[in-house]
Amino acid sequence: MWRKLNPRRQFIASLLVAVVVCVGLLMFGSLDRGSDAFSYLLWNIFLAMLPLVFALRLAYVLRHKRWSAWTSIGWSLLWLLFLPNSFYMISDYIHLKEVSRADVLYNAVMFTSFIYLGVLVGFCSLYLVHIQLRRRLQAGWAALWIAATLFICSCAIYIGRDLRWNSWDVLFNPFGLLFDISDRLLRPDAYPEMIVTVVIFFILLGSLYAVFYSGAKLLRHAEHTKN
Repeated sequence: MWRKLNPRRQFIASLLVAVVVCVGLLMFGSLDRGSDAFSYLLWNIFLAMLPLVFALRLAYVLRHKRWSAWTSIGWSLLWLLFLPNSFYMISDYIHLKEVSRADVLYNAVMFTSFIYLGVLVGFCSLYLVHIQLRRRLQAGWAALWIAATLFICSCAIYIGRDLRWNSWDVLFNPFGLLFDISDRLLRPDAYPEMIVTVVIFFILLGSLYAVFYSGAKLLRHAEHTKN
C-alpha cells in the first residue's frame, strides 16, 4: 500500500506519523506529570509547519507566474516571515531546566521530537525555495540568498527568544518592534549576547542545511543511478 502512494503523499503520511508521535509523547508526559506546562509546543510546531505550506504554495504559483508578480512576492514574504519559527524551536531546550532530574531523559526525547520535526520541515521549505532559486540564478547567487535567509532567521531567533517578539508583530506592531531593536541595530557591539546568539545559530543552521542539501543531492543521484 505504501508503494502505491506518490512521493508527495508518502511525505504527508510520514509527516502526520511524526506529528502523532510528538503529540503522543507530549500527552503521555502531561498525564504522567499531571500538568500541561509544555502544551505550547503544539503551537510552536504549528507555526514551524507554516513555512512548508507557504513554500509549497509559492512553488505552485511560480509555475505560472514570475517571481516579480505580486502573488509570488506575497507568498515569499509570508514564507520568510514565518520560517524563523521552524528553527526557533531549537531554543526550546532551555525549558529542560524546568523539569526534575528524574524526568530529564523523557522530556529531552519529547522536546527533541518536536524540535527535530520543526527544523526538518523548515529545511524542507528552504530546500523548495532553493530549488526555485537555482532554476533562475547561478548556483553561487542562489546559495548567497539562502545564506542571507539563514542569517535573517538567526537574527529573528534572538529577537523572539530574548526580546519576546513574534512573527506577526512585523505586521501588527512594526514600529514597536523597530523601536525595541533600534539601539541594538545602531550599537551591536554593546550587546555581545546578541552577536553570540546570531553567530552560533547562523553557523549551526548553515552547516546543518549544507548536510541536508548535499544529502538530498546524493539521494537523487543514487536514485537516478539505480534507474
